[in-house]
Amino acid sequence: MEIDKIYNELVMEHSMNSPYKKAIKNITCSQHAHNPSCGDDITLNVLFQDGKIVDASFVGSGCAISQSSTSIMIETLLGKTLSEAKKIVNIFIDMIDRKEISAQDKKLLKNARAFEGVKNMPARVKCALLSWKTMQKVLEEKK
Repeated sequence: MEIDKIYNELVMEHSMNSPYKKAIKNITCSQHAHNPSCGDDITLNVLFQDGKIVDASFVGSGCAISQSSTSIMIETLLGKTLSEAKKIVNIFIDMIDRKEISAQDKKLLKNARAFEGVKNMPARVKCALLSWKTMQKVLEEKK
């Protein structure tokens, strides 16, 4: 099976059946984001304990790319420290912004590497980045 097909299936699965699309209690931070270009709308909820992301979820609507990107981002960041999460978020944003990233850094993205091809689809870049830039704001506020 081609890697692109595996990634497409992963993106569709997270878009239609995200285990992170739900409300959670006792959140530490909540941040809303909207992409007026295509109507993507999410509210990201994060629970920090002892300097780590111990739970996170989102609610909202949007295209398959925005919804799956949000779900996979949460999956990637759960259990990470604030500094680890910041690094991973910045790597993802750099990847989509066509910046050079090392193979070692790319490994930190895990399944989020599925979105690497989005950098070649200008109309979809904002969709993939919406939740990651929202998480970047959450992490900056958390300092």
